[in-house]
Amino acid sequence: MPGATKPDSLAPRLVRAADGAAQAALLAEAIAVELNAALARRESASIVVSGGRTPAAMFALLARQPLAWARVQVTLADERWVGADDPASNETLVRNALLREHAAAAQLIAMKNAAPTPAAGAAAAWRTINAMPQPFDVVVLGMGDDGHTASLFPGSVGLSAALDAAAAPACVAMQPLAAPHARLSLNLAALLRSRRICIQISGAGKWQVYQRALAAGPVEELPVRAILRQQAVPVDVYWCPDAPPAGKS
Repeated sequence: MPGATKPDSLAPRLVRAADGAAQAALLAEAIAVELNAALARRESASIVVSGGRTPAAMFALLARQPLAWARVQVTLADERWVGADDPASNETLVRNALLREHAAAAQLIAMKNAAPTPAAGAAAAWRTINAMPQPFDVVVLGMGDDGHTASLFPGSVGLSAALDAAAAPACVAMQPLAAPHARLSLNLAALLRSRRICIQISGAGKWQVYQRALAAGPVEELPVRAILRQQAVPVDVYWCPDAPPAGKS
């Protein structure tokens, strides 16, 4: 299922914010607009979100948006292969930071399942996520200092296949070389089954990585390039100069 149409050579749109609070507010409002528009078109809306420390403040503001949250389904771009009660779990972050206040009525579609390994659980995870309304109305991604997005890390086994836009949309097992925990991630084809992609980044270091990602070079070197270069889905990059507090990666 294709995402939104994007004219050829349309570059990512940069949204600069003065600080983290302003960035969180701008992004939360933009997501609310997209979800409201989706709910006006169809019975249910869908959003894919990322974990880590960067989106927490935005989640808190988004949770206060007076949407018809009972008609919104939320899932993850990626997940560490840990229990849902583990502090490293993206599911735990989303439940605690987003699924509260008005957004407590939303339905979370978890990625982690009862399989013993990510490789064993990947197909079941995708079957569950694939049942959500698609194209996804919004996909919210981050970007690491190494240029990874979702759990598509440089140097990981299977990265080239996961970054193949012509592949079947899927969840894929990933084992980062430098980051802890085996993981599941949506592949590029699944991430592009969306109407809009938002990338949230903060700090001077990630600004430099983003500038490198806009330059020539292989997508495997900086996987976020695959999102920035594709011509199918509009991409908005939200950046502010102050990095968030230290936390999990």
